[in-house]
Amino acid sequence: MSTNKISRRLRIKQGIRNKVSGTSERPRLTVFRSNKAIYAQLVDDTTGVTLAAASSVKLDDAKANIETAGKVGTAIAEQALAKGISQVVFDRNGYLYHGKVKSLAEGAREAGLKF
Repeated sequence: MSTNKISRRLRIKQGIRNKVSGTSERPRLTVFRSNKAIYAQLVDDTTGVTLAAASSVKLDDAKANIETAGKVGTAIAEQALAKGISQVVFDRNGYLYHGKVKSLAEGAREAGLKF
């Protein structure tokens, strides 16, 4: 059993990664959330290459709140669509699908990504 929040998230993350994998046609949209920023990447796991990345730091937003997370989702979706990627596999990276993570996913869906 987990002793703290970080080890619990890492255990959940490993379970998700055992089931979710990205390809060049359908890359993995992974989310990382810190106290100051939120990050999203499109990863091709077959070659180990990051295809696109977006973050609240690049958007020049000082806070990592729900609205900013939605903007990051929109930005990653625009980059993906520019590269011809319309479908992705969502990797919440052990975080609960709530708040910032949910907002990022909804922003990406509204901008045209399918997952």
